[in-house]
Amino acid sequence: MTNAIPPITEDDIAHFLVNTPDFFERHAQILSSVRFVSPHGQRAVSLQERQADMLREKIRALELRMMEMIRNGNDNAVLADRLHRWSQSLLMTQHPADLPSIIVDEIQHHFMVPQVAIRVWRVREAFQIEPFAQGVSDEVKAFAHGLRAPYCGANADFEAVQWLAHPHEAQSVALLSLRSTDSPWANPETAESAAPAEDSSLGLLVLASPDPQRFHSSMGTDLLSRIADLASAALSRLR
Repeated sequence: MTNAIPPITEDDIAHFLVNTPDFFERHAQILSSVRFVSPHGQRAVSLQERQADMLREKIRALELRMMEMIRNGNDNAVLADRLHRWSQSLLMTQHPADLPSIIVDEIQHHFMVPQVAIRVWRVREAFQIEPFAQGVSDEVKAFAHGLRAPYCGANADFEAVQWLAHPHEAQSVALLSLRSTDSPWANPETAESAAPAEDSSLGLLVLASPDPQRFHSSMGTDLLSRIADLASAALSRLR
């Protein structure tokens, strides 16, 4: 009795076609007779039409990715321009005592943040009577001292939010610790391993919005970190 020949499977056919690339050259008439169900309806289409549909879908996906890249590039260019103009305003400020209000006003203007507030400590005696150096508790200073990166998220009844003109409207906030420019924590390359110096923090910047999603925990903080670095450098004139 002879052994039964096992039936040919789809895998066998696929293996044969992959390893016999000239099959369709020798049997070109098969390609013209193959029909597929169109993804855009129930009508049957040829292999060439189906391949053209797949190619168009890939092109559309690439176009969408390209548009997204262009949009992200434009957004980054806009942010870079705003940061540039904000930095210019700091450099053009002649009187050190005006810097905190310039920082606040220009952030609101250039970055369209509804509410911004700032407090600075460890300033020279001549500036200790200024409003920006008043009303800072030891708890806020300790919080700023321990803030290793900008906090972005819901307003969890932070004491510093009370510095805002309308604290009850702050649904989401960004809290930026301002640090001495010679502190290891002011350098992103060494901040991760460095222990905070006792006098590293010199202030806290509060950004707030009535939109709960304006500042959220998953957002990027590179721009906020740069704002904090530039503000810290400018405020070093008060020390």
